[in-house]
Amino acid sequence: MGKFIYEGGPKVEIEDRALTHIQLVMTAKLRRGEPFPFSWREDSSVGGGRTTVWIHSGSSIVFKYFGSRSPSVNRAWVEALAYTANTPTGMYLVPEPAETAAIDKVGESAAV
Repeated sequence: MGKFIYEGGPKVEIEDRALTHIQLVMTAKLRRGEPFPFSWREDSSVGGGRTTVWIHSGSSIVFKYFGSRSPSVNRAWVEALAYTANTPTGMYLVPEPAETAAIDKVGESAAV
């Protein structure tokens, strides 16, 4: 279980695989100079609720991983997370879609 830490304050535990995908989307948006909100639900053990932080080029962000290996990347998940990051409500963690969804999409568009 990794951790997303923002500005030395808010932090949330996120599974390493999900955190990798979040990091890919966040760094891509920040490279393009696109700030955005990022929200997550708090565990009931810490009182529940929801936290939102504003991600921008000056943000101090730490992606702390528990494991030493980088997981494989599911392009469909990256695209789904990027979609949420580009909405007015901002980025939030969505369930991982099947990887075949991305392959089917590519196959369909290549056949057209």
